[in-house]
Amino acid sequence: MQAKKFKNFIFVYAIFISLFHFYINIWGGISNLWFNAAHFSLLASLGFLTFRASKHSSKDIIPLYDIFLALLTLSIVIYMMLFEESLYSVANSNMRPMDLFYSAVTIFIAIEILRRTTGYIIPSMILVAMGYLLYFGKFLGGVFAFGGMNVERFLYRMFYTGEGPFGPIATISATYVFMFILFSAFLMKSGAGDFIVELASVATSRFKGGTGHVALLSSALMGTISGSAVANVVSTGSITIPMMKKAKFSPIMAASIETTASTGGQIMPPIMGAGAFIMAQMTQIAFSTIVVLSILPAILYFTSISFYIHIHAKKYNIHAEKVNKKAWPIIREGFHFFIPIATLVILLIKGFTPTYAAGISMATIIAASYLTKTKRMSFKLVLEALAQGSQNMVVTGTLLVSIGIIVGVINISGVGITLSQLIMEWSHHNLFSALMLVSVAAIFLGMGLPTTAAYVVLVVLSAPALVGLMLDPATAALVSAGVNVPQATMYLLSAHLMVFWLAQVSNLTPPVCLAAFAGAAIAGTPPMKTGFKAFSLGKAFYIMPILFAFSPFITGTWPEKFEVFAFAIPGFLGVAAVSEGFWDIKMTIFERVLFAIATILLFSQDKIFHIESYLGLIQDTSIVGIILLAVAMFIHKTRYKKLVLQKVV
Repeated sequence: MQAKKFKNFIFVYAIFISLFHFYINIWGGISNLWFNAAHFSLLASLGFLTFRASKHSSKDIIPLYDIFLALLTLSIVIYMMLFEESLYSVANSNMRPMDLFYSAVTIFIAIEILRRTTGYIIPSMILVAMGYLLYFGKFLGGVFAFGGMNVERFLYRMFYTGEGPFGPIATISATYVFMFILFSAFLMKSGAGDFIVELASVATSRFKGGTGHVALLSSALMGTISGSAVANVVSTGSITIPMMKKAKFSPIMAASIETTASTGGQIMPPIMGAGAFIMAQMTQIAFSTIVVLSILPAILYFTSISFYIHIHAKKYNIHAEKVNKKAWPIIREGFHFFIPIATLVILLIKGFTPTYAAGISMATIIAASYLTKTKRMSFKLVLEALAQGSQNMVVTGTLLVSIGIIVGVINISGVGITLSQLIMEWSHHNLFSALMLVSVAAIFLGMGLPTTAAYVVLVVLSAPALVGLMLDPATAALVSAGVNVPQATMYLLSAHLMVFWLAQVSNLTPPVCLAAFAGAAIAGTPPMKTGFKAFSLGKAFYIMPILFAFSPFITGTWPEKFEVFAFAIPGFLGVAAVSEGFWDIKMTIFERVLFAIATILLFSQDKIFHIESYLGLIQDTSIVGIILLAVAMFIHKTRYKKLVLQKVV
């Protein structure tokens, strides 16, 4: 079949999918099981019509077997709705042949659509997980031994219960994630992307290396909308990377800045990608609470990148870029973009559900656009936004639903509890060692899994161990016994944020770092070199989890949080200076060592080294760190001024 003939149908079908999700999320009407099945069936069927079976397949032709797979996928939800009585009638008896067929078809469809959209790694993980549960687990010895499960029981639990693909993660995908991706599509179609880049250009025009800061700020602002690293790179990078190259940034540095800045969109409130919604569901902590507590860490992350930009600009004498435009005319022309963002934030803070907040904010985008004369959203743009929202959700939605199979296997087999206990043993009950183990796991998982998938798998396996190590023994014992301990809630959130941040390195870690590859494609640089440079600039993704673990940044009072924040800013300055070996001029080894020691002390919070005081006078190593950093900076500045006077520089 010619793809052109299906173009209009796919467009209308994508609009229908968005309208269906919007209606159910705002007004309801069907059970979670039905909604989750419909969510998967609709997105996967759209995926079969838009993603070919092979890279070598023609994009101009939709094979008949893809149309058949799309129809077969749609029949899953139809069967679920017509024969849901199986949920009750066969729970403790034999499943009917058609129950078995559709249960197996669901898993097959999940694996095939993932193969087309994400590659072979995640489908392989699903197959290994299923094989472990059904077959080879009984042949393993030791802690990983599993008695096995018959196929019929496995298919029942995967299809008709919340332990499989149609469980809690699918609910998050069908509700929070879909609505915010749709919200993002509406903002982009309304012209918010151009407004963000223009505003960022004016705001950073006076800074040294201004174009680098434009990329940083525009990606940070874009991250509040899309929550997708690759989407950020493609949208803002197509403008900022050529701009940075023109301003004498090296192509690799330009691509790396855009990559690390765009990856920050995953941790930038108020949306924070799909992971934040999953975190809210798994921890039962309000989404608004997670967003508010993530603001200071996000600011630190982007501040850390700005230090690298500043140093690079000084090193290569890249001056500020003069911008003829002024901020007020840009704000006056695009002030209406602030209205839906403000509406979204206010509704979340007021306690409205994220789906309701996103729905109202989408309506606000359309209404606010009519406050201007040049950027009004026409009916055509509204339809395009609805279609784009569904198309943008195909990969994310099918991924989240399918990952439910792996999570289900982990929960059914008890592997999660086993690995959590092993982390405790391997780390010798030391929190820092456990965090290092999780970091290594994040690097390896990040090479093959997208951010959200890496977070889900990691957090199921490691969060219980991290929480147990952060709590005192008595409280940890109560939590392990299932007792609800209110003070443990923030430690649970801290553990999830540690894993969430570590999972982000999948965008920066070679050999598979999609955001870096996207930046390299725009900059025309070697993908691997770009990935390694971006990995170097993104050190905050490793440092921040240490702060979450060893400081009151998440678990403390607000004065304590701001204290950690205040000392971390010069700490990240030290990290950048030590990494680059440069500030005003190239550092000596002695200066670099001083900066390094000061940086460690600024981040230490006493708890890593168990240093309670110095001579009974100073209670906080951070104070020593700031003093030592000032001394190191004074020594460096003094040497620089002498060299200037001698006309060496």
